[in-house]
Amino acid sequence: MKKIKINQDTIIYVLCPAYIKSGGPELLHQLVKELNNNKIKSYIVYYNTNENDKKYRTSEFDKYTNEYKKIDEIEDNENNIIIMPETVEAIKNTKKIRFAKKIIWWLSVDNFLKAYRIINPLKVQTIFGYVKMLLKGKIMYSFNYIRKADYHLCQSNYAINFLKNKKIENIIYLSDYINEAYLNIKDNELVPKEDFVLYNPKKGFKFTKKIIEKSNNLKWIPIQNLTTQQVKELLLKSKVYIDFGNHPGKDRFPREAAMCGCCVITGKRGSARFEEDVPIDNEFKFDDKKKNVDKIVEKIEICLDDYENQTKKFDKYRQYIEKEKTKFEEDVKNIFKLEE
Repeated sequence: MKKIKINQDTIIYVLCPAYIKSGGPELLHQLVKELNNNKIKSYIVYYNTNENDKKYRTSEFDKYTNEYKKIDEIEDNENNIIIMPETVEAIKNTKKIRFAKKIIWWLSVDNFLKAYRIINPLKVQTIFGYVKMLLKGKIMYSFNYIRKADYHLCQSNYAINFLKNKKIENIIYLSDYINEAYLNIKDNELVPKEDFVLYNPKKGFKFTKKIIEKSNNLKWIPIQNLTTQQVKELLLKSKVYIDFGNHPGKDRFPREAAMCGCCVITGKRGSARFEEDVPIDNEFKFDDKKKNVDKIVEKIEICLDDYENQTKKFDKYRQYIEKEKTKFEEDVKNIFKLEE
Protein backbone atom coordinates (compact mmCIF):
# COMPACT_ATOMS: atom_id res chain seq x y z
CA MET A 1 0.00 0.00 0.00
CA LYS A 2 1.29 3.45 -0.94
CA LYS A 3 1.90 5.81 1.94
CA ILE A 4 1.43 9.57 2.24
CA LYS A 5 4.19 10.98 4.39
CA ILE A 6 3.24 13.53 6.99
CA ASN A 7 4.83 14.93 10.16
CA GLN A 8 3.71 16.30 13.49
CA ASP A 9 3.11 19.76 11.99
CA THR A 10 0.98 18.59 9.07
CA ILE A 11 -2.62 19.77 8.94
CA ILE A 12 -5.10 17.85 6.80
CA TYR A 13 -8.13 19.73 5.50
CA VAL A 14 -11.05 17.62 4.28
CA LEU A 15 -13.43 19.53 2.01
CA CYS A 16 -17.12 18.75 2.45
CA PRO A 17 -20.37 20.24 1.06
CA ALA A 18 -22.41 22.00 3.71
CA TYR A 19 -25.93 21.00 4.77
CA ILE A 20 -25.97 17.62 2.98
CA LYS A 21 -26.83 14.47 4.95
CA SER A 22 -25.77 11.49 2.85
CA GLY A 23 -23.15 8.77 2.74
CA GLY A 24 -20.43 10.88 1.09
CA PRO A 25 -20.41 13.76 3.60
CA GLU A 26 -20.68 11.27 6.47
CA LEU A 27 -17.59 9.45 5.19
CA LEU A 28 -15.66 12.72 4.97
CA HIS A 29 -16.50 13.36 8.63
CA GLN A 30 -15.52 9.80 9.54
CA LEU A 31 -12.10 10.36 7.98
CA VAL A 32 -11.51 13.51 10.02
CA LYS A 33 -12.44 11.65 13.18
CA GLU A 34 -10.06 8.78 12.40
CA LEU A 35 -7.17 11.09 11.49
CA ASN A 36 -7.60 12.98 14.76
CA ASN A 37 -7.77 9.66 16.62
CA ASN A 38 -4.32 9.01 15.16
CA LYS A 39 -3.11 12.39 16.46
CA ILE A 40 -3.03 13.92 12.98
CA LYS A 41 -4.45 17.43 13.13
CA SER A 42 -7.43 17.45 10.76
CA TYR A 43 -10.41 19.66 10.04
CA ILE A 44 -13.59 19.52 8.02
CA VAL A 45 -13.76 22.48 5.63
CA TYR A 46 -17.29 23.30 4.45
CA TYR A 47 -18.00 24.83 1.07
CA ASN A 48 -21.23 26.13 -0.50
CA THR A 49 -22.03 27.79 2.81
CA ASN A 50 -24.36 30.61 3.68
CA GLU A 51 -22.36 33.00 5.82
CA ASN A 52 -25.46 33.88 7.85
CA ASP A 53 -25.83 30.30 9.08
CA LYS A 54 -24.32 29.19 12.38
CA LYS A 55 -24.40 25.47 11.60
CA TYR A 56 -23.32 23.84 8.34
CA ARG A 57 -24.08 20.19 9.05
CA THR A 58 -26.68 17.83 10.42
CA SER A 59 -26.39 17.19 14.15
CA GLU A 60 -25.92 13.48 13.35
CA PHE A 61 -22.37 14.32 12.23
CA ASP A 62 -21.46 16.10 15.47
CA LYS A 63 -20.14 12.83 16.90
CA TYR A 64 -17.31 12.84 14.36
CA THR A 65 -15.82 16.28 14.94
CA ASN A 66 -16.53 19.44 16.94
CA GLU A 67 -14.44 21.82 14.85
CA TYR A 68 -14.42 23.05 11.28
CA LYS A 69 -12.60 25.56 9.11
CA LYS A 70 -13.60 27.86 6.28
CA ILE A 71 -11.95 27.83 2.87
CA ASP A 72 -10.06 31.05 3.56
CA GLU A 73 -8.65 29.58 6.78
CA ILE A 74 -6.66 26.87 4.98
CA GLU A 75 -2.92 27.27 5.59
CA ASP A 76 -1.47 26.82 2.11
CA ASN A 77 2.02 25.42 2.59
CA GLU A 78 3.94 22.37 1.38
CA ASN A 79 3.54 20.64 4.72
CA ASN A 80 -0.26 20.51 4.59
CA ILE A 81 -2.75 18.36 2.70
CA ILE A 82 -6.17 19.00 1.17
CA ILE A 83 -8.49 16.04 0.59
CA MET A 84 -11.49 16.72 -1.60
CA PRO A 85 -14.32 14.68 -3.10
CA GLU A 86 -14.40 14.57 -6.91
CA THR A 87 -17.18 17.18 -7.20
CA VAL A 88 -16.78 20.29 -9.32
CA GLU A 89 -17.57 22.53 -6.33
CA ALA A 90 -14.84 20.96 -4.20
CA ILE A 91 -12.25 21.12 -6.96
CA LYS A 92 -13.12 24.75 -7.79
CA ASN A 93 -12.45 25.68 -4.18
CA THR A 94 -8.83 24.52 -4.49
CA LYS A 95 -7.95 26.66 -7.52
CA LYS A 96 -6.05 29.19 -5.38
CA ILE A 97 -4.13 26.53 -3.46
CA ARG A 98 -0.55 26.51 -4.74
CA PHE A 99 1.61 24.66 -2.23
CA ALA A 100 -0.42 22.17 -0.17
CA LYS A 101 -0.69 18.62 -1.51
CA LYS A 102 -4.00 17.87 -3.22
CA ILE A 103 -5.73 14.53 -2.89
CA ILE A 104 -8.96 13.63 -4.68
CA TRP A 105 -11.13 11.04 -2.94
CA TRP A 106 -13.29 9.28 -5.52
CA LEU A 107 -16.59 8.65 -3.76
CA SER A 108 -18.83 8.85 -6.84
CA VAL A 109 -17.44 8.14 -10.30
CA ASP A 110 -20.79 8.68 -12.02
CA ASN A 111 -21.35 12.11 -10.47
CA PHE A 112 -17.95 13.17 -11.76
CA LEU A 113 -18.73 11.88 -15.25
CA LYS A 114 -22.07 13.66 -15.31
CA ALA A 115 -20.46 16.99 -14.43
CA TYR A 116 -17.51 16.38 -16.75
CA ARG A 117 -19.80 15.74 -19.72
CA ILE A 118 -21.52 19.05 -19.07
CA ILE A 119 -18.42 21.23 -18.73
CA ASN A 120 -15.65 19.40 -20.57
CA PRO A 121 -13.75 22.29 -22.24
CA LEU A 122 -13.12 20.15 -25.33
CA LYS A 123 -16.86 20.17 -25.95
CA VAL A 124 -17.23 23.94 -25.81
CA GLN A 125 -18.18 25.03 -29.31
CA THR A 126 -17.16 28.70 -29.21
CA ILE A 127 -14.34 30.82 -27.86
CA PHE A 128 -16.96 32.86 -26.00
CA GLY A 129 -18.16 29.72 -24.26
CA TYR A 130 -14.57 28.74 -23.40
CA VAL A 131 -13.79 32.16 -21.90
CA LYS A 132 -17.06 32.13 -19.96
CA MET A 133 -16.19 28.77 -18.43
CA LEU A 134 -12.64 29.92 -17.73
CA LEU A 135 -13.91 32.95 -15.80
CA LYS A 136 -16.28 30.75 -13.79
CA GLY A 137 -13.44 28.42 -12.84
CA LYS A 138 -15.07 25.43 -14.50
CA ILE A 139 -12.31 24.95 -17.03
CA MET A 140 -10.27 23.28 -14.30
CA TYR A 141 -12.64 20.36 -14.29
CA SER A 142 -10.76 18.38 -16.90
CA PHE A 143 -8.71 15.23 -16.81
CA ASN A 144 -5.51 17.25 -17.25
CA TYR A 145 -6.25 19.03 -13.99
CA ILE A 146 -7.34 15.80 -12.32
CA ARG A 147 -4.03 14.17 -13.23
CA LYS A 148 -2.16 16.90 -11.40
CA ALA A 149 -3.50 15.73 -8.03
CA ASP A 150 -0.75 14.29 -5.85
CA TYR A 151 -2.81 11.22 -4.95
CA HIS A 152 -6.15 9.62 -5.73
CA LEU A 153 -7.99 7.81 -2.96
CA CYS A 154 -10.66 5.39 -4.17
CA GLN A 155 -13.69 4.33 -2.15
CA SER A 156 -14.48 1.49 -4.57
CA ASN A 157 -12.81 -0.92 -6.98
CA TYR A 158 -15.11 0.60 -9.58
CA ALA A 159 -13.26 3.91 -9.08
CA ILE A 160 -9.86 2.21 -9.26
CA ASN A 161 -10.81 0.57 -12.55
CA PHE A 162 -12.06 3.89 -13.92
CA LEU A 163 -8.86 5.77 -13.06
CA LYS A 164 -6.57 3.04 -14.38
CA ASN A 165 -8.42 3.11 -17.69
CA LYS A 166 -7.70 6.86 -17.80
CA LYS A 167 -3.98 6.17 -17.22
CA ILE A 168 -4.08 7.94 -13.86
CA GLU A 169 -1.53 6.83 -11.27
CA ASN A 170 -0.88 7.36 -7.55
CA ILE A 171 -4.04 5.43 -6.69
CA ILE A 172 -4.72 4.28 -3.12
CA TYR A 173 -7.72 2.25 -1.99
CA LEU A 174 -9.53 3.78 0.98
CA SER A 175 -13.09 2.61 1.33
CA ASP A 176 -15.60 3.26 4.10
CA TYR A 177 -17.96 1.76 6.64
CA ILE A 178 -21.66 2.20 7.27
CA ASN A 179 -23.22 4.10 10.15
CA GLU A 180 -22.51 2.26 13.39
CA ALA A 181 -26.24 2.14 14.13
CA TYR A 182 -26.31 -0.73 11.62
CA LEU A 183 -23.20 -2.44 12.97
CA ASN A 184 -24.49 -2.74 16.52
CA ILE A 185 -28.07 -3.94 16.22
CA LYS A 186 -29.35 -5.06 19.60
CA ASP A 187 -31.66 -8.00 20.26
CA ASN A 188 -34.40 -5.72 21.57
CA GLU A 189 -34.46 -3.92 18.19
CA LEU A 190 -35.36 -7.07 16.27
CA VAL A 191 -38.97 -7.38 15.15
CA PRO A 192 -40.90 -9.98 13.11
CA LYS A 193 -40.22 -9.62 9.39
CA GLU A 194 -43.03 -8.59 7.09
CA ASP A 195 -43.48 -9.08 3.33
CA PHE A 196 -42.24 -5.59 2.48
CA VAL A 197 -40.12 -4.81 -0.59
CA LEU A 198 -38.10 -1.60 -0.18
CA TYR A 199 -36.54 0.64 -2.82
CA ASN A 200 -34.88 4.04 -3.12
CA PRO A 201 -37.03 6.22 -5.42
CA LYS A 202 -34.05 8.50 -6.10
CA LYS A 203 -31.98 5.79 -7.75
CA GLY A 204 -32.92 3.71 -10.78
CA PHE A 205 -36.63 4.38 -10.39
CA LYS A 206 -37.33 4.30 -14.14
CA PHE A 207 -36.50 0.59 -14.20
CA THR A 208 -37.76 -0.13 -10.68
CA LYS A 209 -41.14 1.25 -11.73
CA LYS A 210 -41.39 -1.52 -14.36
CA ILE A 211 -40.83 -4.14 -11.66
CA ILE A 212 -43.43 -2.56 -9.40
CA GLU A 213 -46.00 -2.45 -12.21
CA LYS A 214 -45.36 -6.13 -12.90
CA SER A 215 -45.88 -7.09 -9.26
CA ASN A 216 -48.42 -4.64 -7.84
CA ASN A 217 -49.71 -7.44 -5.62
CA LEU A 218 -46.59 -6.99 -3.48
CA LYS A 219 -46.18 -4.43 -0.71
CA TRP A 220 -43.73 -1.86 -2.11
CA ILE A 221 -42.38 0.88 0.19
CA PRO A 222 -40.07 3.73 -0.89
CA ILE A 223 -37.29 4.79 1.46
CA GLN A 224 -37.64 8.56 1.59
CA ASN A 225 -38.04 11.49 3.98
CA LEU A 226 -36.97 9.39 6.99
CA THR A 227 -34.44 9.85 9.77
CA THR A 228 -31.59 7.36 10.20
CA GLN A 229 -33.53 5.66 12.98
CA GLN A 230 -36.72 5.47 10.92
CA VAL A 231 -34.86 3.95 7.97
CA LYS A 232 -33.31 1.40 10.28
CA GLU A 233 -36.67 0.43 11.77
CA LEU A 234 -38.15 0.01 8.29
CA LEU A 235 -35.25 -2.16 7.14
CA LEU A 236 -35.48 -4.31 10.26
CA LYS A 237 -39.07 -5.31 9.57
CA SER A 238 -38.73 -5.77 5.80
CA LYS A 239 -37.59 -8.85 3.90
CA VAL A 240 -36.29 -7.46 0.60
CA TYR A 241 -34.41 -4.38 -0.62
CA ILE A 242 -33.82 -3.80 -4.34
CA ASP A 243 -31.42 -1.30 -5.90
CA PHE A 244 -31.22 -0.72 -9.64
CA GLY A 245 -29.45 2.62 -9.37
CA ASN A 246 -26.11 3.57 -10.90
CA HIS A 247 -24.04 2.52 -7.85
CA PRO A 248 -21.56 5.40 -8.42
CA GLY A 249 -19.51 4.12 -5.50
CA LYS A 250 -20.00 1.52 -2.78
CA ASP A 251 -23.51 2.58 -1.84
CA ARG A 252 -24.58 2.30 1.78
CA PHE A 253 -28.23 1.32 1.42
CA PRO A 254 -27.50 -2.24 0.20
CA ARG A 255 -25.12 -2.79 3.11
CA GLU A 256 -27.47 -1.27 5.67
CA ALA A 257 -30.32 -3.39 4.32
CA ALA A 258 -28.24 -6.57 4.51
CA MET A 259 -27.21 -5.85 8.11
CA CYS A 260 -30.89 -5.45 8.98
CA GLY A 261 -31.60 -8.92 7.64
CA CYS A 262 -32.94 -8.00 4.20
CA CYS A 263 -32.31 -9.99 1.06
CA VAL A 264 -30.61 -7.60 -1.38
CA ILE A 265 -31.24 -7.59 -5.13
CA THR A 266 -29.24 -5.21 -7.35
CA GLY A 267 -28.50 -4.30 -10.91
CA LYS A 268 -25.04 -4.51 -12.48
CA ARG A 269 -24.20 -0.87 -12.97
CA GLY A 270 -21.22 0.88 -11.44
CA SER A 271 -19.80 -0.72 -8.31
CA ALA A 272 -22.50 -3.42 -8.32
CA ARG A 273 -20.68 -4.91 -11.32
CA PHE A 274 -17.61 -5.55 -9.15
CA GLU A 275 -17.60 -8.58 -6.89
CA GLU A 276 -15.13 -6.82 -4.56
CA ASP A 277 -17.54 -3.91 -4.00
CA VAL A 278 -20.87 -5.75 -3.75
CA PRO A 279 -20.00 -9.36 -2.86
CA ILE A 280 -23.42 -11.00 -3.13
CA ASP A 281 -24.25 -14.12 -5.14
CA ASN A 282 -24.81 -13.53 -8.86
CA GLU A 283 -28.30 -14.97 -8.56
CA PHE A 284 -29.26 -11.70 -6.85
CA LYS A 285 -27.77 -9.42 -9.54
CA PHE A 286 -29.61 -8.61 -12.78
CA ASP A 287 -29.00 -6.36 -15.77
CA ASP A 288 -31.65 -3.64 -15.76
CA LYS A 289 -33.27 -4.79 -18.99
CA LYS A 290 -36.93 -5.29 -19.74
CA LYS A 291 -36.38 -8.98 -20.51
CA ASN A 292 -35.25 -9.52 -16.90
CA VAL A 293 -38.28 -7.98 -15.17
CA ASP A 294 -40.12 -11.31 -14.82
CA LYS A 295 -36.98 -12.99 -13.45
CA ILE A 296 -36.52 -10.22 -10.91
CA VAL A 297 -40.13 -10.46 -9.75
CA GLU A 298 -39.72 -14.22 -9.41
CA LYS A 299 -36.56 -13.76 -7.32
CA ILE A 300 -38.33 -11.23 -5.07
CA GLU A 301 -41.20 -13.65 -4.52
CA ILE A 302 -38.76 -16.45 -3.67
CA CYS A 303 -37.09 -14.21 -1.09
CA LEU A 304 -40.46 -13.39 0.46
CA ASP A 305 -41.82 -16.94 0.50
CA ASP A 306 -38.57 -18.68 1.46
CA TYR A 307 -37.08 -15.85 3.50
CA GLU A 308 -35.38 -17.93 6.21
CA ASN A 309 -33.30 -19.87 3.69
CA GLN A 310 -32.66 -17.00 1.26
CA THR A 311 -31.42 -14.55 3.89
CA LYS A 312 -28.69 -17.02 4.93
CA LYS A 313 -27.13 -16.54 1.50
CA PHE A 314 -26.14 -13.03 2.60
CA ASP A 315 -24.23 -14.11 5.71
CA LYS A 316 -20.83 -13.75 4.00
CA TYR A 317 -21.82 -10.29 2.78
CA ARG A 318 -22.76 -9.33 6.33
CA GLN A 319 -19.41 -10.61 7.64
CA TYR A 320 -17.66 -8.51 4.98
CA ILE A 321 -19.62 -5.41 6.07
CA GLU A 322 -18.88 -6.02 9.76
CA LYS A 323 -15.13 -5.91 9.05
CA GLU A 324 -15.20 -2.66 7.07
CA LYS A 325 -14.84 -0.31 10.06
CA THR A 326 -11.73 -2.09 11.33
CA LYS A 327 -10.35 -2.18 7.78
CA PHE A 328 -10.97 1.56 7.39
CA GLU A 329 -9.20 2.33 10.65
CA GLU A 330 -6.20 0.19 9.67
CA ASP A 331 -6.00 1.69 6.19
CA VAL A 332 -6.10 5.29 7.47
CA LYS A 333 -3.29 4.47 9.90
CA ASN A 334 -1.21 2.80 7.17
CA ILE A 335 -1.82 5.40 4.43
CA PHE A 336 -1.14 8.54 6.47
CA LYS A 337 2.21 7.64 7.92
CA LEU A 338 3.77 9.93 10.50
CA GLU A 339 7.49 10.39 9.92
CA GLU A 340 9.60 9.50 12.93
